Amino acid sequence: MVFTLLLAMLLAPATMDARKKKDRKLEKRGVDVENVIADVEQPMREIAITDPAKQLYGEWDIVSLRKKKVYTLERAYLYLDFAGGNKVYGNNGCNTINGTFQLSGNNLKFNEFISTSESCRNVTNERTIMHALADVRRFTLEAQYNAQYMNLMNSKGVVIMVLKRHNLDAMNGAWLIKEIDSRNVSEKNMRVVVDAVMQTIHGDTGCNIINGIITLDPTKDMAIQFEDLRSSEHQCEDIDNETALLLALESTESCKRINQQEMALLDHKGNIVVVLQRISLR
Repeated sequence: MVFTLLLAMLLAPATMDARKKKDRKLEKRGVDVENVIADVEQPMREIAITDPAKQLYGEWDIVSLRKKKVYTLERAYLYLDFAGGNKVYGNNGCNTINGTFQLSGNNLKFNEFISTSESCRNVTNERTIMHALADVRRFTLEAQYNAQYMNLMNSKGVVIMVLKRHNLDAMNGAWLIKEIDSRNVSEKNMRVVVDAVMQTIHGDTGCNIINGIITLDPTKDMAIQFEDLRSSEHQCEDIDNETALLLALESTESCKRINQQEMALLDHKGNIVVVLQRISLR
C-alpha cells in the first residue's frame, strides 16, 4: 500500500509555492549573471568518439551558452534517446521540448523541435537556447576528472553550447532511511522516493506522508538540495524521528555513493547527515 502511494505521488507536480520560491532564488542568483563567463576548469581531456550511441545516450545538463553560464527557472537539459529512434527531449529552462536528431560520426543536427507554451522569467532566455540548438552541426566530448562534457558546435566549428552529463541518476528510485546523523533508524521503516528528473521527493515516515522539491546545481558534481518539504502533520508517538529526518534533508547540499546499494546525503561541511539504502517498489 505504501509503495503504491509513493509511486502515485511521483507523478504529482510541484506546488505553486515551490515554483514561486524557485523564482525568488533565481532572482537572487540572477544579478548581473549575463556577463559571467563559464569557468570549466582545466585540464580537460578529449574523448575519442568510438561508439556514439553509447557515449551520447542519456541525460545532459545545459551548463553554458555562447560562453555564458545558463541560469533558468527549470533545469535546462537534453535527453538523447537512441533506443526510441534518435529522439531528443528535455527542457529549455522553461518549457518541455521534444524533437529528433541526426548523427553521423562527429556530425550532429537537431530537427523538428516542439515545446509546451509556459511563460517564464529566466535569466537565460529560452529562445536563445532553442536558436543555439538549431545551429548545432558537430560535437566533441571531453572529460575533467569524473565529469563528462559535450561541446556542441555550429557549422564553423565554434562551440555554442556546453552540456554536462547528468550525474544524479544514481539518486533516482526508492530508498529506506538507514541512518540519520549516524543513528541507525532502519527499523523505523521510513522510506522516500527521489525523482531527480522531475525534481521531486516523496516519502512515508511511518507517521506522515512528506513531499518536497529538489534543486540541482549542474555546475557542481552531485549537488542536491531538498526544499519546501511538507508533512501531512499527524501527531504520532515517534514524531522525533520524522523531525530529525526533515531537518537532515533540509541541511543536505550534496550526495555521494557509498556502495552499489547505499547513498549518503551530506551537509555543507561534508558531514553525512543521512544514509539511504536502495529498495524496490515492487
